[in-house]
Amino acid sequence: MVRIGVLGAARIAPRAVIDPARVVPGVEVVAVAARDRTRATDFAAKHGVARVHDSYDALVADPDVDAIYNPLPNGLHGRWTAAAIEAGKHVLCEKPFAADADEAEQIAAATAGTGLVVMEAFHYRYHPFFARVLELAATLGPLRDVSARMIALVPDRHDIRYRLDLAGGATMDVGCYAIHQLRTVVGSTAEGASSAAPTVTSARAKVMTPGVDRAMRAELAFGDRVTATMECALLAAQAPVAWLRVVGEEGRLQARFPTRPQLGWITTRVRGGRARREQVKGGTTFEHQLAAFRDAVVDGRPTLTPPADAVANLRAIDAVYRAAGLAPRAPAA
Repeated sequence: MVRIGVLGAARIAPRAVIDPARVVPGVEVVAVAARDRTRATDFAAKHGVARVHDSYDALVADPDVDAIYNPLPNGLHGRWTAAAIEAGKHVLCEKPFAADADEAEQIAAATAGTGLVVMEAFHYRYHPFFARVLELAATLGPLRDVSARMIALVPDRHDIRYRLDLAGGATMDVGCYAIHQLRTVVGSTAEGASSAAPTVTSARAKVMTPGVDRAMRAELAFGDRVTATMECALLAAQAPVAWLRVVGEEGRLQARFPTRPQLGWITTRVRGGRARREQVKGGTTFEHQLAAFRDAVVDGRPTLTPPADAVANLRAIDAVYRAAGLAPRAPAA
């Protein structure tokens, strides 16, 4: 049994680990801590978590906790993932893995040689839906262009996702998915394996508050053969949507809602053929992610989103911010 402790009473925690742990064998959420004891107690009572700790330090030090789930604000991810590693705990850390690439590199270095599983929570990556996307992308011939869009709706300018001091911004929150999908698709192909680190050729931000993007559009290049576009927003004049498009010499595909396969589908059209649409079933993305985390902890299986991948993703995010004339994010003080 992998016993998990949750840092903070975040809204994502029930969907990401508590509910999945009820259906994924070999995993149990045993403790939670929050800065507000009352909030942690209410959270534990609502979700059936046995123990409440008065501080994050106490949770990380708990000998009856094997692994830490870290859904804290972006600017705190690095600090508390590092603390968990130092305490000998495995870590499932929400995306983005850290505030910037430098901090991610420090965590990756701290993880090396420990035997601990430290995994970034790009949950979509563990579902059969995206495995099918990669399988179909391989039938399109050499890739020429990829694009990803992820639009959410967060109208409250006081939402924590807009706080610069906590490493907020649309590119950090939803854009990290789009960038990760572009990198994953290109990196899965023979011609992309050596150029999965993109060059950002241009970027333009719309800001909510000084330094904090509510929307971002970036043009990228993978080597000299594959172009890419990333669009993301936490507030835009359109309905929430997520899609990935892949264009190769022999055809194209579009994946709708790759982060929510229960709503999504994949449409492919190979040159000379008709469009084909399919859906991929198989539980929630979070169930698959938690099962992969368990397998890595218990059986030593490799993960699809290790620290090295997180470093590469944050390098791209940092480059997008610089190209847009904004500073990369920084760890919380």
